[in-house]
Amino acid sequence: TRCSGRSSARATSVTLAVLSAGLLVATVVDIRTRRIPNWLTGTMAIAGLGLAALGWGSVSVGAAVLGCVVGLVLMLPGHALGATGAGDVKLMAAVGSLLGPLLVVNAVLFTAIAGGVLAVTVAIHRRRLGMTLAGTGRMIAAPTDIKGEIASGVPASRFAYGPAVAVGSLLAGFLQ
Repeated sequence: TRCSGRSSARATSVTLAVLSAGLLVATVVDIRTRRIPNWLTGTMAIAGLGLAALGWGSVSVGAAVLGCVVGLVLMLPGHALGATGAGDVKLMAAVGSLLGPLLVVNAVLFTAIAGGVLAVTVAIHRRRLGMTLAGTGRMIAAPTDIKGEIASGVPASRFAYGPAVAVGSLLAGFLQ
């Protein structure tokens, strides 16, 4: 962060308001459509950079750019394995532009935990917990074909990951 005192609290409040609004929209859209649109992630990223440039955000312009890159890079492996969608990756990059590089690392970690809880909850609700755990065990035992195992999964085992990104990112933002 670059501000201090009252202006720092104001910058954090503005950042968290923009973050919360963007993540709320992302969650609703992802649950309804199973997609997070580029217009949303782009708008969030531009807002993060804009807030930083105007001095209204909680990070500098350099930290906003670096946060965007770190968020993108940390979410790419999940996408490469087929576990997350491209929209989830771009959403975390946008989160990084608002939170900066240090807090986006926390956001990714909290998102992974929230995603695991969400996966178990969805599996229980769909009465697929045993199958989900067995598939997870196979992927851990033979990690060479993780992408194939994920891709071959039935569509009923998939779920919107945007809510996990929202929970993890908001936890990181509010616990700063």
